[in-house]
Amino acid sequence: MTEQSGEAGYLTGQLLVAMPQMQDPRFARSVVYMCAHTANGAMGLVLNKLVDNVTFPDLLEQLNIGSGDVERDIHVHFGGPVETGRGFVLHSADYVQDATMVIDQQFALTATVDILKAIAQGEGPENSLLALGYAGWGPGQLDGEIQANGWLSVPADPGLLFGDNLDSKWEQAMAKIGIDFSQLSGDAGHA
Repeated sequence: MTEQSGEAGYLTGQLLVAMPQMQDPRFARSVVYMCAHTANGAMGLVLNKLVDNVTFPDLLEQLNIGSGDVERDIHVHFGGPVETGRGFVLHSADYVQDATMVIDQQFALTATVDILKAIAQGEGPENSLLALGYAGWGPGQLDGEIQANGWLSVPADPGLLFGDNLDSKWEQAMAKIGIDFSQLSGDAGHA
């Protein structure tokens, strides 16, 4: 999973924004950060949906991790429908462990308990997003969804990734590429 943003049509390090006609309710109006996209498939995390009834302190308690001095309100996101019991932390690249997958110069992904401990103790990355589950696509599946007018690709930036306003993240991502979402048509090939 070493493909970088822009290589041979792969979208690693980019955002996918669901088109208005997205039929799958798990992805309607979603913004997905692409952690990996290769010929073998793709993996991303939904950035703008939360897991109901799970808080960061609850998660720490379930994992027998002391809550330490957690100063910020950390939300638990719905990362996607695959492996919903598994946690992933998308974070700024200022924090790297042996198990960290560095995506690009700005972002990295870690899926170990150690990063949760570090965040709980106030020693983790400057910016982070905690997600349960992920969005996954088999070989060629995401490419087909993009060709079928299901997704738009948008450059990622820390403000959009780690911003707290989940309700407007979809609109912000659309606006980033100059699209007024109210003007989009649900018909393929028509804007």
